[in-house]
Amino acid sequence: MAFSKIAQSIGASATLKLNARAGRMRQAGEPVIHLGGGEPESQAPESAIAAGMDLLKTGKIRYTPAAGTPTMRDAIIQYTEKFYGRKVERANVMASAGAKQAIMVALMALVDPGDEVVFPVPYWVSYPDMTRLAGGRPVPVKAADGSIQPTLDEMAAAITGRTRVVLLNSPNNPSGQVYGEDFLRGMVRMCEERDVFLMMDDIYHRLVFDGASRVNCYDFTDREVDEARIIVLNGVSKQYAMTGFRIGWAVGPRDLIQAMANIQSHQSGGPCTLSQAAAVAAIKGAQGSVGSLRKTLEVQRDEMVALLQEIPKLKIHKPGGTFYCFCDFSAFDGDCTRLSNSLLDLVQVVTVPGVEFGMPGFLRLSYCGSLSDIREGVRRIKWALDPDGSAELKIGDLVVRR
Repeated sequence: MAFSKIAQSIGASATLKLNARAGRMRQAGEPVIHLGGGEPESQAPESAIAAGMDLLKTGKIRYTPAAGTPTMRDAIIQYTEKFYGRKVERANVMASAGAKQAIMVALMALVDPGDEVVFPVPYWVSYPDMTRLAGGRPVPVKAADGSIQPTLDEMAAAITGRTRVVLLNSPNNPSGQVYGEDFLRGMVRMCEERDVFLMMDDIYHRLVFDGASRVNCYDFTDREVDEARIIVLNGVSKQYAMTGFRIGWAVGPRDLIQAMANIQSHQSGGPCTLSQAAAVAAIKGAQGSVGSLRKTLEVQRDEMVALLQEIPKLKIHKPGGTFYCFCDFSAFDGDCTRLSNSLLDLVQVVTVPGVEFGMPGFLRLSYCGSLSDIREGVRRIKWALDPDGSAELKIGDLVVRR
């Protein structure tokens, strides 16, 4: 059967494929430890659940405007003023079925065939394929020194006359790297000078650790939102543990938001009515769950880092935020996909190969599960990587042999 060139060039999301495989293994009764996921174990805020249930009871679950309900957009306005210090109007905001859709629609609104989208390495797995779906050419920028953040000069060198968008994610998935003020200030100014749009994927922006404060991209421009070359993407999935509700949003110049809403009106229509009601309640309700999640994640990060540090030759980058620890396993196997599959087959631990994020030799490990899973998962990994260890490993009632 013949498919389009786009269909032939796009593969399934690596993280979703791993989630599916882990799910099948668990259904078969296998003792899988999932260190590859991006979903916190905490529950959605009670206010969000109650709001969704109240609307459901009315039986009036209808279409909404393509850009979201007025109450949803007003909640985004409130959020933007609180966390970004900018007063915007409904014309500046749009709700989507998750931050992923908001990014995709923004790319479709900005990128023509052959236009370039520049982003640092490591990058979220979907950025290259999302760029291709929009007709653009992905331009990943890797640090020459092998670190997890390129310099401003390296980013500047990658921007050409065909560059339309620079896409940043901080704190970063997969590395947990939090880009500092100097880097973001430089990127904002660089994009303004070169008339390039800066897309800020801020989905983890409230999940930063060690008392660090959030860095706000709007602090580095004197332009109003309608004049700035900044688009902020965010959502309820990570900070409120509402991944399945699929609500994200975009904030930006009104002309761009209108173009995005037009595209979305044909692509999917407005986001789910129930999910929007729940998201509004989460944004406007008590925020204690976000702080609680952040504290829990910080404890779990510290536990994972401490345990990983016990593995000789493993290079660890301590994350400053997010759910993830991104480690250099190249001393054990330069082929990280092979190593990831080996860990799953041998000791039934799910990890994500770093090559999916643009950095071969690395694995992404998630600490957003339970402490017991973190401890058991790292225990199994440590055994699998130790050639001088015992010949057998006990996993529950199962005995694994090398």
